[in-house]
Amino acid sequence: MRRAVALRLQAVLAAVAIAAAAGAALPALQASAAAGGASGYATANGGTTGGAGGQTVRATTGTAIHTALCNRASSSTPIIIEVSGTINHGNTTKVSGGSCNTAADAIELKQISNVTIIGVGGGAVFDQLGIHIREARNIIIRNVTVRNVKKSGSPTSNGGDAIGMESGVRNVWVDHVTLEASGGEAEGFDGLFDMKNDTQYVTLSYSILRNSGRGGLIGSSESDRSNGYISFHHNLYENIDSRTPLLRGGIAHIYNNSYVSLHESGINSRAGARAKVENNYFKNSKDVLGTFYTSEAGYWQVSGNIFDNVTWSAPGSENNPAGPNPQSNTTVSVPYSYSLDGASCVPSVVLQTAGANKGLQESNGSCTPQTPPATPTPTISPTPSPTPSPGGPNLSIGAGSDGSSKADGTSYGNVRDGNMSTFWSPAGSTGDISIKWGSATTVSRVVIREASGAEGGIGAWQLINAGTGAVLKSGSGAGAISFTPTSLSKITFRITGSASTPKVAEFETYAG
Repeated sequence: MRRAVALRLQAVLAAVAIAAAAGAALPALQASAAAGGASGYATANGGTTGGAGGQTVRATTGTAIHTALCNRASSSTPIIIEVSGTINHGNTTKVSGGSCNTAADAIELKQISNVTIIGVGGGAVFDQLGIHIREARNIIIRNVTVRNVKKSGSPTSNGGDAIGMESGVRNVWVDHVTLEASGGEAEGFDGLFDMKNDTQYVTLSYSILRNSGRGGLIGSSESDRSNGYISFHHNLYENIDSRTPLLRGGIAHIYNNSYVSLHESGINSRAGARAKVENNYFKNSKDVLGTFYTSEAGYWQVSGNIFDNVTWSAPGSENNPAGPNPQSNTTVSVPYSYSLDGASCVPSVVLQTAGANKGLQESNGSCTPQTPPATPTPTISPTPSPTPSPGGPNLSIGAGSDGSSKADGTSYGNVRDGNMSTFWSPAGSTGDISIKWGSATTVSRVVIREASGAEGGIGAWQLINAGTGAVLKSGSGAGAISFTPTSLSKITFRITGSASTPKVAEFETYAG
């Protein structure tokens, strides 16, 4: 973006200092991974619990974070990583192992699941080092600061994104973080919070995003409409040019956020996106809601927002501001319960709660900060599952997969992406699909889910330990399959008969 952000930094330093002082007045609380639970869309699709129930380790370097990931029994073994100190390029190296896929120039959460990263003690700062989440599921990031991540200049990291997600990411909760830059694209920075290429069920809550050209996007282009189900609540966006967020396709729920000094545009809903925008406070900003820089329209449902000294540009062929009197042009239903603070108190409650090192405080829905409960809140799935899931994490998430053949337009990886709209089919009426791990993994239950509209296509089958050839179970049709706990590195679902073209949407594996 423009150099304007950098030039404006001095103008907002006083306001930032006041905010920091207000935050320092809150009761000190060392972060705990057990404090509070996910909210918003991160509670859907089975929920987001991160590393709950797993080993807790401490890390003071990026290398130690990567080592903790790589030392797990598998890529889905739950783990809580408590981080303190400054994490940067000087103390971050690539670490190898069967349960990880790391890199030296970012904190790499790739092809893994069931991880919590939380700042503790005096705080955790990721300095010029971004956090990259790719092909991952069930990730929690809390109470950390990520600053000055650059895509040009030196050093570079994560394409210039403070936190970036892409490629089949599911269920991420980012909470009480501070994401900041020192300018726009001309100064080498990109987005603070970006999601693209099939990223779904994400919540950003009680966080600060400031001093950047770009707040964040959902969808990398007008054709990347595979993202969605994102919640933004109780966040502070301050001194940002645009993208708070930019939403291409998909659904977002945006409530109880405080927006200050948005210089070019704010919530940019386009390319068929739908945003539910309620009880936010917009101040000293321009074009805070609408469709901007494209003729491909997006939509919004608005209620309870306050527009304080907001200016609006005139409509044009690629410019459709929602104001000066924003009206709803769609409706959006969300599958979870939530409490709304009144918009008039949002600046105050967000100032006290949002960002790292604020004690993980939340609003109680009555504009009063409070320490969250120690137990996670219940999770709600937006649609009923075809069969109940067994307990514990789905071990297929973050694992590998292969098979005997695949029909055009299908992929082996589709059976472990957590997405019921993608699937694998064999080239004929029968064939094998397998889940595999880099080390021995104990499995005692499998759930086979058929794609919507294809129910009944799977006929006879065998479940096979691919390492020994032993048949673990045989039967017909999709659903849950239990068997004697078996340690193996590859398990195969072999379809030996089918009533119609079999379409396996998910091949889930569980230890119990």
